[in-house]
Amino acid sequence: MNLEGNELQRPLCAVVLFGGMSSEHEVSRVSAGTFVTHIDREKYELLTVGITKEGRWLYTEATPAQMADGSWEELPGNMPCVLSPDRADHGMILFTPSGQVEKLHVDVVIPALHGLWGEDGTVQGLLELAGIPYVGCGVLASAACMDKAVANALFAQYGIPHCAWASYTRHQLKADSEGICARLEQQLGYPIFVKPANAGSSVGVSRAENRDELNGAIDLALAHDQKLVFESAVDGQEGECAVIGSEPSAVSTRPGEILAGAEFYTYDDKYKNGVSQVVIPARLSEEKLDEVKELARKAYTALGCEGLARCDFFVERGTGRVLINEINTLPGFTPISMYPKLMEKEGLALPALIDRLIALALERAVALHG
Repeated sequence: MNLEGNELQRPLCAVVLFGGMSSEHEVSRVSAGTFVTHIDREKYELLTVGITKEGRWLYTEATPAQMADGSWEELPGNMPCVLSPDRADHGMILFTPSGQVEKLHVDVVIPALHGLWGEDGTVQGLLELAGIPYVGCGVLASAACMDKAVANALFAQYGIPHCAWASYTRHQLKADSEGICARLEQQLGYPIFVKPANAGSSVGVSRAENRDELNGAIDLALAHDQKLVFESAVDGQEGECAVIGSEPSAVSTRPGEILAGAEFYTYDDKYKNGVSQVVIPARLSEEKLDEVKELARKAYTALGCEGLARCDFFVERGTGRVLINEINTLPGFTPISMYPKLMEKEGLALPALIDRLIALALERAVALHG
């Protein structure tokens, strides 16, 4: 199904989910505001549902500004709600102040959620049970890309070049911390990046230059996850590609480049202090730009991504090797986010981009369920 040019009997009901229980809750609130601001209101009836850090679902009529600053949670018109897994309901159930239950039919969901319990296949699984089309990748691709250890193993299986890496669980690290650190030093060498396996936006990530820093990095990362990924540092340019569509018609942009304001591209760099800069296209040769673009499409399809994702790479200085870093299945849509900037450079401004993402969600639903 392609919405462009179609005459609709009624506006489609689109629900934007935002917030969530992950460490990226605040970023999600800003991303959701972008969808709310730029969606075509003649084509879509828009509903917004916020998820608090405690996991409460609230129907809200908050403005993008109220979403962004967190004041949406205190609005008097908010109503508790749930997304019904019953396909006969096909939508949301609201619990009104008068004690009534109201059902709202939903045509498509935009899960503007980042990180755990939103971008990792959990919400996608609920939407699959409910039979409601949704923007973005399916359950398996969402879960695989969220878990950096699983993603790295799949990259290796499909011949997608990646830096040297290892993964250990909390139990393994507590049982043999010294032995594991020694193996990491021998296998990877310093500096070593230490990451929670299931987190995004550089949350809990740090760079270790020696054993003391490695132990501290492990403690920090374990505060965010039960499994960690260790990666050798790469001296290279960071590039990010926006990919849209599904196999065999998935298309990648050429990469943009982040000029980080810190030693590596931190959470604060991305969303708080504003010192990072974006260069589109990245400062690479024409041949290298095309190489990164093609590898992004290959990685995207290898891991079964659909709808959209942002593929992040390093181009190693000296060797020119292109190494994948990670795939984000629901990238940021904030005013400084790379994905919408890359798409705009390709001529797809936000209203048209949102329309296309919704169309892809509906096409996928038709292909899967008829």
